[in-house]
Amino acid sequence: MQELTPQRTAAEQGRSKREFDKLQKRLRRLVGNAITDYGMIHDGDRVMVCLSGGKDSYTMLEILRNLQRNAPVEFELVAVNMDQKQPGFPEHVLPEYLDAAGIEYYIIERDTYSIVKEKVPEGKTYCGLCSRLRRGTLYGFAEEIGATKIALGHHRDDMLETLFLNMFFGGTLKSMPPKLLSNDNRNIVIRPLAYCSEQDIADFAEAMAFPIIPCNLCGSQENLQRQVVKEMLGEWDRKHPGRIETMFKAITNVAPSQLADRELFDFEGLEAQREALNRGRIDAVDLTDPDAS
Repeated sequence: MQELTPQRTAAEQGRSKREFDKLQKRLRRLVGNAITDYGMIHDGDRVMVCLSGGKDSYTMLEILRNLQRNAPVEFELVAVNMDQKQPGFPEHVLPEYLDAAGIEYYIIERDTYSIVKEKVPEGKTYCGLCSRLRRGTLYGFAEEIGATKIALGHHRDDMLETLFLNMFFGGTLKSMPPKLLSNDNRNIVIRPLAYCSEQDIADFAEAMAFPIIPCNLCGSQENLQRQVVKEMLGEWDRKHPGRIETMFKAITNVAPSQLADRELFDFEGLEAQREALNRGRIDAVDLTDPDAS
């Protein structure tokens, strides 16, 4: 391999810096657009950023901090991690990172790991029960600390994967909304990374050298349905560049009358709608027709 000269090294460093700046600006723009489009954050909000230690939540926190400095509204950020007592979980990593960054944070300790291992039969996936237990704890804690919004790190690819998972295995046409009111009607959940691709997030996390903590519970299970769907979408993207963007646009551009949900669209009332429209219609008269009255 040819040895790099100092000049070439500096040039490559400059190019890398420009690429990182473009990536960071793109993420900032996409997160800012999502926040604006869905009214995610308002003046005076206290946003609880759920920090798992993965690339997505680290990136979400960092981009929100960047936007916070120049946002037209004032809002607070508080990071919250849930220590689920998984064996080998490095408890020191997140506190050290957050202390160094000067970020307000809380660590919630709940042994949901033992519950999941006990309740889920051998060979079944842990994700469903694990996420429900985690979600319930985080929702309750948000109220304790006065958080007005709960920010989750799901991105565009997560939303598309969920769409296909629900279609293939759940018989429903639904995904992860960018903003929702929780089932308890007490918490508003936001997903600021809704417009961001997983690849951009991975590249940003690598460039930032975040201290990633892998999930050794569900992440180690093979043949997860989500992983199968992820591979399917990845193959589509490789063979048909731009398809992922088109599919995501589709979930923001829904035509209820062109689907078949009777709760979402009044198919039964179409006849009455036609009659009402026809009653108000004025037929054009051909004035050149001698028989026209």
